[in-house]
Amino acid sequence: MQSRYFTIHAHPEGTPERDLFELETAELPALAEGEVRVRNTWLSVDPYMRGRMTGVTTYIAPFTLGAPLEGAAIGEVIESRAEAFPTGTKVRHMGGWRDVAQLPAEGLERLPAFDVPEQAYLGVLGMPGMTAWAGLNRIAEMNEGDNVLVSGAAGAVGSLAVQLAKARGGTVVGIAGSQDKLDWLEAHGVKAVSYKGRDAAQLTAALNEACPEGFDVYYENVGGVCLEAALNTLRVGARIAVCGLITGYNEATPSPGPSNLAMVLIRRARMEGFIVFDHWAHYPTFLEEVGPQVVTGRLDHEETVEDGLERTPDAFLKLFEGANRGKMLVRL
Repeated sequence: MQSRYFTIHAHPEGTPERDLFELETAELPALAEGEVRVRNTWLSVDPYMRGRMTGVTTYIAPFTLGAPLEGAAIGEVIESRAEAFPTGTKVRHMGGWRDVAQLPAEGLERLPAFDVPEQAYLGVLGMPGMTAWAGLNRIAEMNEGDNVLVSGAAGAVGSLAVQLAKARGGTVVGIAGSQDKLDWLEAHGVKAVSYKGRDAAQLTAALNEACPEGFDVYYENVGGVCLEAALNTLRVGARIAVCGLITGYNEATPSPGPSNLAMVLIRRARMEGFIVFDHWAHYPTFLEEVGPQVVTGRLDHEETVEDGLERTPDAFLKLFEGANRGKMLVRL
């Protein structure tokens, strides 16, 4: 059996070009003992993948040039030499960016049993949802009634963070760009503030107008002007959970840090970066809390879908244009 997959043969500088990604075909070897073959049905693309294209090891190893790219995926086992995963089993794994994946059984998870569409386990009940939950609860230690600010608030993680925060009371403000995203936030009871065309001082003024009391929690997905403005609006004892800094992912040289970092001292704030994989042992607790909210529709989960394996690079690049609302997915 053959597998079609995307790879790269060079490390990009700046924003990747579409022709960086090459669609190739390989003949899969016979299954070894303990291996399974999975036909993928859904693929995830995520901003962190840009860092894996640099050739530099960060918190995760870089992609290998010429090898299949990797990412979260949902699929069905079509051939197996692993007793725990018979043919027909629906699984989640990291063999994305391809149509058929061949993996050792220890690299697979059975899908949980909630009555939700299977792609939800790449979004609201997958890494993005777990990231939103862990950032609010385990890093920022959000309390009932806290005022919460979220940047990238209509993206895969931010759209869930604002809803989880809203359910805990207090004022929730979301920073976003397009009018479509601002409207979505307002429809979900979140005060929406646009960063478009605003410098740090102008964005600070808009945030102060949205929440004059200031923020106890800042959930950071973006960096840049959003971070600088957020630092100006902290309450004493605020907690900042740093999930991502997407504005810098395609920069050829590092951008200067915020000029007002002293606000962390003045407000006696705590700022902590986190990687969701370090908290994955708490995934069952997350599922127990959030799963029923998704099943009943109390937690809305947006998806932006591109169709066909060939569209995977396009879906990925759109992340850096802000073209997605909620989770960006590829349907095979």
